[in-house]
Amino acid sequence: MNQPAARRGSAAWALVITSVAGFMAALDNLVVTTALPSIREDLGGGLHDLEWTVSAYTLTFAVLLMFGAALGDRFGRRRLFVAGLAVFTGASAAAALAPGIDALIAARAVQGVGAAIMMPLTLTLLTAAVPAARRGMAFGIWGAVNGLAVAAGPLIGGTLTEHMSWQWIFWLNVPLGLALLPLARLRLAESYGAGARLDIAGTLLASGGLFGIVYGLIRGPLDGWTSATVLTALIAGSALLGGFVHHGIHNKAPMLPMRLFRNRAFSGINAASLLMFLGMFGSIFLLSQYMQGVLGYSPTEAGLRMLPWTGMPMIVAPIAGALSDRIGGRPVVAAGLALQALGLAWFALVLTPDASYAAQLPALVVSGIGMALYFAPAANLVMSSVRPSEQGIASGANNALREVGGALGVAVMASIFTAQGGYESGQRFVDGLVPALWVGAGAVALGAVAVLFAPSRRQEARRKAETESEVLSGTPSEAGIEAGTEAGVEVGTKVEVAVGTEAESGAESGADAGKPGLITA
Repeated sequence: MNQPAARRGSAAWALVITSVAGFMAALDNLVVTTALPSIREDLGGGLHDLEWTVSAYTLTFAVLLMFGAALGDRFGRRRLFVAGLAVFTGASAAAALAPGIDALIAARAVQGVGAAIMMPLTLTLLTAAVPAARRGMAFGIWGAVNGLAVAAGPLIGGTLTEHMSWQWIFWLNVPLGLALLPLARLRLAESYGAGARLDIAGTLLASGGLFGIVYGLIRGPLDGWTSATVLTALIAGSALLGGFVHHGIHNKAPMLPMRLFRNRAFSGINAASLLMFLGMFGSIFLLSQYMQGVLGYSPTEAGLRMLPWTGMPMIVAPIAGALSDRIGGRPVVAAGLALQALGLAWFALVLTPDASYAAQLPALVVSGIGMALYFAPAANLVMSSVRPSEQGIASGANNALREVGGALGVAVMASIFTAQGGYESGQRFVDGLVPALWVGAGAVALGAVAVLFAPSRRQEARRKAETESEVLSGTPSEAGIEAGTEAGVEVGTKVEVAVGTEAESGAESGADAGKPGLITA
């Protein structure tokens, strides 16, 4: 790998720069949720427009994430990081200045493009700058900052919306981005990755397919599920995704090799991740509006009341990490998903047009504990399911599927809400919200079942031993080829390890999987 010697002080600067950049991108996933009622009141538009203010960001982020990482590996990680940061900062200003809902949606999509280029490179730049012996601490700080962004997102969004205006949730990124741009140029060393994959065909197929399906799901309640527009979008989207799968099977260097899904562990944890985010994102999207539009909480009050859910992982993650070390990751993740499903079902049972916060609090706490139990060990299950050389691809795929799950969750659950209820009154809102929450609970419960396909602790130990034997002897074993090794950087943020980072952001790091604060949504 072509990598210059680290500059004096570059490790500390790299940690600051990459952590702040990660904070900005992670914050924008949930910061907008508590501002949705104010955006709707100011810019107009219906529920489908609010869906796109969330999905435009998550979709572009998801489908371009691995492509952005490959661009950095090929053309220079610092160069592309600066470019992605500039795009994200400019798009944030455009979102704040948006004169209408369509302009806001377009700016959010461009934000997602910038984040997709910027975020995969934060860990690879950090890895290049920090000595191997200190990477565990550096990754822990980086992950904790990103976790803080997730936990504080609804509260920050609510506070800025109430005391200033919703535009400030986007203006916040501008001074941070302008400060980071010269620092990144001057304080980060350039580095490149070997064998970077630029799968343009795969990126276009995935982008078109996901856009078609999400567009069809969002327009279905408005235009009718049998309308030509909706049917065309759903059919074309499905066909393009089918083409993406075919491309992943037969292409020599695809963005996402489909052979990875032959591994039950990899398939199980990725299915669980997609279903977890489907249920969680869709629920938060609707519940934040319920708290303000039906119960009458201010944006700040709504953000504070969401903290037992979004902030609980900061407290429970160390416990989850210790549990996964003791009994293995699979039962901890399965228990977390089961608790998250229970929390959503609890919401569905207690919500009324005048439900007290005391009635909602147990559901918020249970959901928060479930989220924490999922995030802490999930990344290690992903990393341990593949070979070290494929850990970058595996991590990128897992994070992309999480974002896809979030976009699908908003679209699916909002469609159910629209079919059963509406904004006309508090009762009508609850009439639509409750069945949507049941669907979210069911999706997360299916995720708990899916993760049981991951290997047990005993199987993990056996495969690890066989893989270590393979490394020492130089002879590949069947289990080693299938499972890889448990070594790998612990990453719980949405861009965990970039594609093409080789072993430097995976096997070299050896950071623990249960490190607190390495969480995202």
